[in-house]
Amino acid sequence: QVQLTESGGGLVQAGGSLRLSCAASGRTFNMYTMGWFRQAPGKEREFVAAMQWSRGSTFYADFVKGQFTISRDNGKNTVYLQMNSLKPEDTAVYYCAADRWRSGIKVGDYDYWGQGTQVTVSS
Repeated sequence: QVQLTESGGGLVQAGGSLRLSCAASGRTFNMYTMGWFRQAPGKEREFVAAMQWSRGSTFYADFVKGQFTISRDNGKNTVYLQMNSLKPEDTAVYYCAADRWRSGIKVGDYDYWGQGTQVTVSS
């Protein structure tokens, strides 16, 4: 099992920045990819960004458009999501996820999930 713990969410004004963190513990050698998803009220959970853990390759949802950056600290088994130029439509619960086998962009591709951290962007 892999446990994922997110932190760093909060309330920020439009145009501001936040950095989310996700610390992994447990059988972390099982992780192939770590990713971020988000879910806004009344909407489905959607892919944001992911990183293939051993190679460090990254991929993003089209809507990110350079606004968000995913990075990692191997020594801490932690992945980050730097979010800049935040907009009210970025308001959502942000979830960290880990995938044992692939580098997917679908919710169903991921095996482990964190509890989520709320990001609220005020206008």
